[in-house]
Amino acid sequence: MKRHILVSEKSAAISAIASALDFPEWFGQNLDALYDSLTDLSWLPAGEYTLVVPADLDSSVSSVLRDAAKQTAESGDRKVRVIRTER
Repeated sequence: MKRHILVSEKSAAISAIASALDFPEWFGQNLDALYDSLTDLSWLPAGEYTLVVPADLDSSVSSVLRDAAKQTAESGDRKVRVIRTER
């Protein structure tokens, strides 16, 4: 499943990612919760989930996405892939 994230500001990007991946209501809207949710995804079917994000995405969000993609690539049946693109 591929989802496009069109915002680069931190809180808007976190919200857009949460919406794109249908995060549970308990999602905490912060970077720690973002990482935890991205490395879990147990509410979604097994498979690869691709996020297309702008190249100018907030660096702290980019870092969490990179770390989560690395973690899910190494284990689990739900993988996160991140593609950075110009708008």
